[in-house]
Amino acid sequence: MKKRIIVLGAGLVGSTIAIDLSKNHEVTSVDFNQKALNKFADFPTINCVCEDLSQSETIKTLVSGFDLVVGAVPGFMGYQTTKAVIEAGINMVDISFMPEDFLSLNNLAQKNKVCVVADCGVAPGMGNIILGHYNQKYAVKSYECLVGGLPVIREWPYEYKAVFSPIDVIEEYTRPARYIQNYELVEKEALSDPELIEFEGIGTLESWNSDGLRSLMQTMKNIPDMIEKTLRYPGCIEYLRVLRESGFFSYDPVDVDGVKVRPIDVTAKLLFPKWQLKPGEEDFTIMRIVIKAIDKGEEKTFTYHLLDKFDRETQTISMARTTGYACTSVANLILDGTFDAIGVHAPETVGAQPGNLGYIFQYLKERGVIYKLSEQI
Repeated sequence: MKKRIIVLGAGLVGSTIAIDLSKNHEVTSVDFNQKALNKFADFPTINCVCEDLSQSETIKTLVSGFDLVVGAVPGFMGYQTTKAVIEAGINMVDISFMPEDFLSLNNLAQKNKVCVVADCGVAPGMGNIILGHYNQKYAVKSYECLVGGLPVIREWPYEYKAVFSPIDVIEEYTRPARYIQNYELVEKEALSDPELIEFEGIGTLESWNSDGLRSLMQTMKNIPDMIEKTLRYPGCIEYLRVLRESGFFSYDPVDVDGVKVRPIDVTAKLLFPKWQLKPGEEDFTIMRIVIKAIDKGEEKTFTYHLLDKFDRETQTISMARTTGYACTSVANLILDGTFDAIGVHAPETVGAQPGNLGYIFQYLKERGVIYKLSEQI
């Protein structure tokens, strides 16, 4: 039976989510930008609504009567959007990467008897789901996630393209990186501890500490060592450090001829055209997850490799595929009642439920997103 789904946000990832879900469900896509909605011209079954999503009451009115909401708005709108959907009493899956602690909305969700899964993309998202599965089965000793989305063609000066809100991306370069070492929280500045790492089929990439563990720091306190690092082309860090230390990423207003301006807003406006993928430009997503665990007294290492590339047939960028399809897989688990726990959940909770990881991997495989597993004893 077809369900009614509303997708809030029609950016590159939000539109991919809407198109995928429309194959089996009735989908409505909402965005304040009519140009973003115009991409659905070839998908007449997707209902389009041009509306400002910055007001909670507007959101509550829009989502009324739907079976599921998918949140795909910029991160700075994510928390209030999720809160509004919960207050409307509708189940939700969200990929907004909100800076706030989404688990703080758990009591509200329980009160309103709704099921919400947040951070449900590729990273955070799939890494959490995989770790949740292994944490349920074994005594996990360490978790490392290396992840990045990059353009195939390295274009000077940044050799980077963004599919998310520019301000959300810049947050990754300014927010202190947190990881777990010997059960203790370690905090370092973003872009710290750079390391060159070789990847088959890609070559050498540069990793650095990023603040990607998020909910895992609360839900996986039994694991002694956990870290996530971002991957970029070598040399990228130096550019970003110069911009950061010069104040271009600052949120503190500066006076420019009597006008108060936030440097971050100017930087985002300037960088977005340079970071925007142009039609036909190809990208790839790369991720390596290493989990070390004890199984019946024996240490095992489980390594997952993902190398996903731009889909030429559908002209769908890889980061939208890997993020969007992870989200829609979990959306279907909620829609068919497989995952129906009341409250706000991190993706690792979904992964801990038996059968879910296998379903998600199969769902992704059918869409050409393939995680390869290798095991070592």
